[in-house]
Amino acid sequence: MKENIIGIDLGATNIRAGLVNNGVLSLLESKKINSIGTVDDVLRDFYTLIESKLTHNIQAIGIGVPSVVDVENGIVYDVQYIPSWKEVHLKSILEERFKIPVYINNDANCFALGELYFGKGIGHKNMLGLSIGTGLGAGLILNNSLITGPNCGVGEFGMVEYLDHCYEYYASGQFFKNLYNVDGEWVFEQAKKGDKQILEYYQIFGFHVGKVIKLILYTLDIPLIILGGSVSKAYSFFEQTMWQEIRNFAYPKSLINFKIEVSNLNNASVLGAASLYFDAQKRRLDKVI
Repeated sequence: MKENIIGIDLGATNIRAGLVNNGVLSLLESKKINSIGTVDDVLRDFYTLIESKLTHNIQAIGIGVPSVVDVENGIVYDVQYIPSWKEVHLKSILEERFKIPVYINNDANCFALGELYFGKGIGHKNMLGLSIGTGLGAGLILNNSLITGPNCGVGEFGMVEYLDHCYEYYASGQFFKNLYNVDGEWVFEQAKKGDKQILEYYQIFGFHVGKVIKLILYTLDIPLIILGGSVSKAYSFFEQTMWQEIRNFAYPKSLINFKIEVSNLNNASVLGAASLYFDAQKRRLDKVI
């Protein structure tokens, strides 16, 4: 981790970037983007943040995006909340401009890598990062490497059909709006005040989260799941009913060593984006060995 790597997290309204060296994040910046602007409008924000860090002998740039990515070619498709970004050849654009290797992946996959290298995934060969926010995304780590598939499709449990919709409808921050027409942030504040009705909402929510975790366990038999995303901050409100549902698992011995942790990693998205470089280096080393 001694190299200087720029980590970039592209969000719906902001782009955040920092410099990662020897496991330490510095020069963290956030810039508001014109999300309704053209492709070039948003690219200019990338250029500004990257150029401000080029004096630090940069070895690579890692980028996390809320979208589907052609990982091999670095093509970004249909970025959420940025309508103009339907197909952006981001890797080739940035590599041509800056002459530095660029690695791009889905933001949920970056979250998992951030936990593997900097957070509660340290020391674990096999784990899954489950991001519960506006959506429900996951990043899978097997044998210390990120598993994505060619289109970042691995771990899209949120899109699996469930009840009359999909898991994301019931097991993400959308749950409160979809079922009760209330804002998720407001719900969290009310829960902290002890509102009994709101606490019941969280208990029902926990049941659905337990269902998706059981789906993950039946599919992957993974020993560790790390929860991230904005809704994970409310873990104490839905933990009980979540575990009640998980304990209905058909193979109880599989749960003996199974753990769920909640991320406490600051700036996980930026650290995870930079970790795309470390993951790529590990893959190269594995091929040589």
